[in-house]
Amino acid sequence: MRVAFTMKIFPGCADEYKRRHDALWPQLEELLKQHGITEYSIFLDDATNILFATLQIEDAALLDELPKHTVMQQWWAYMKDIMETNADNSPVVTPLKEVFYLP
Repeated sequence: MRVAFTMKIFPGCADEYKRRHDALWPQLEELLKQHGITEYSIFLDDATNILFATLQIEDAALLDELPKHTVMQQWWAYMKDIMETNADNSPVVTPLKEVFYLP
């Protein structure tokens, strides 16, 4: 299934956000793949600092398992200074509903 959501970075943090993702931790990449995540893309709207993310996953319920892993918690702590986050350092995420798909 396809999943899409938005997040938001702080003004002036776009280059740093990209730099950190260009150097994605191998253990985080492996965790995402172990949970069946593929085709993960994040796009930035420079005018609003809103990130638009899409991914494919066999079972969306597996996304609920990610916060239990130390590497995920460490990544969130690493990213909290450049993006909007919740009290547990997870990014503020707005899920999006698919309304059209052309395969």
